[in-house]
Amino acid sequence: MAASSSASANASDTPPRLFDRALVRRRRDRAAREFASYDFLHARVADDLLDRVESVARDFPVALVLGGGGAVGRALKTRPQAAAKIGTLIETDLSPAMAALGSGPAVCLDEEALPVASESVDLVLSCLSLHWTNDLVGALIQINHALKPDGFFAGAMLGGATLTQLRQALLAAESELKGGAHARVSPFADAFDMAGLMGRAGFALPVSDVDRVTARYGNAFVLMRDLRAIGETSALTQRPRTPAAKALFVRAAQIYAERFADPDGRIPASFDILHMAGWAPHESQPKPLRPGSAKARLADALGVKETSAGEKAGG
Repeated sequence: MAASSSASANASDTPPRLFDRALVRRRRDRAAREFASYDFLHARVADDLLDRVESVARDFPVALVLGGGGAVGRALKTRPQAAAKIGTLIETDLSPAMAALGSGPAVCLDEEALPVASESVDLVLSCLSLHWTNDLVGALIQINHALKPDGFFAGAMLGGATLTQLRQALLAAESELKGGAHARVSPFADAFDMAGLMGRAGFALPVSDVDRVTARYGNAFVLMRDLRAIGETSALTQRPRTPAAKALFVRAAQIYAERFADPDGRIPASFDILHMAGWAPHESQPKPLRPGSAKARLADALGVKETSAGEKAGG
């Protein structure tokens, strides 16, 4: 009975398999053929990641890139300051075809089972791939373990209100046509606590922020074409197994335009890019002070008279 109870507890700790990783790989393989013509989000993120690299006053002999379809390597060619800090850049992807788009050494690997030796790289950059992982914290822990002590990680993933207009239009169209709706846009992580997730994964000095991007398209069909072209269409495990009728997408495009179109008729698409950064722990890093160990009083720093809690109550 004890063994059975333990097995049950372990099963309950397993994250749900929201995404079909094999389908993600196939769709990214397909997207690789024309990816460079549609990778404006990846190019933007690659530049932002290299901004963070340039802001760090140290060099990185071995750097590992997760995802991006070669966007980081392409950006590095135009960023001499960042390039001077990085020795060997290894670009990777879940998709072999996407990995092959890198400009240097490339590896096909899975972020959910990162095949990288512990404490073997100085820098890890993640370019719009972690939102497809079923266990985000688990992936971050593996990245942390791959870094040498005091190694640096900077990543970006889609989250928050990404594609909220498309999600609403598809739900409304399917509810109208069929009296119910399936989830046809992948769920995204909330933006509010990425630094907290980094802390759970063991990173020191974690920080996070959100880059909110609005792209405009002629209509919803152009948006959906571009999402296919970068391998970002839904890969939910619990997705409908029969193709949706064309009428669903026609009605969704109409609803999208009715609810969200700008005065010129073009439609906006929201993308929340969640940025995170942190360091593999090292004894040289600053540590928070223990409670009660401060050597100066707050009242002195503010130039006010210190009053006890009892005095405040009595006054």
